[in-house]
Amino acid sequence: MKRVTATADALALIQMLKEKFGDLMFYQAGGCCEGTQPQCFEKGGFYIRTGDVCIGEVDGFAFWLDKDLYEYWKHAHFTLDVTDGIGAGGFSLETPYGKTFIIHYRLFTPEELEQLEPVRYNSYD
Repeated sequence: MKRVTATADALALIQMLKEKFGDLMFYQAGGCCEGTQPQCFEKGGFYIRTGDVCIGEVDGFAFWLDKDLYEYWKHAHFTLDVTDGIGAGGFSLETPYGKTFIIHYRLFTPEELEQLEPVRYNSYD
């Protein structure tokens, strides 16, 4: 069972960004400057911290969470979507195009929790 998926609209935007920027990555933090919305960067354009968690891939690109945000939302499925407008972060690649990635959450069922793909923790070991 995947922990993160994307809507058709999000996948179309990712395709456009991939054509312009190449390989991508996603990161969602727990607040502060970047807010809590998902951010899209060129691969390697954001430094993942020790303990941050990759919950899966969207269109082949890693989707990372702040370690504290993961602890809060580890029992939820993330659906990446997109909406018109400029979000709070402003550093994400879609911002100049008047778009903002957003997440829809839903709790996993007990059956789904037993079938989840493993996560990957960032480590410099």
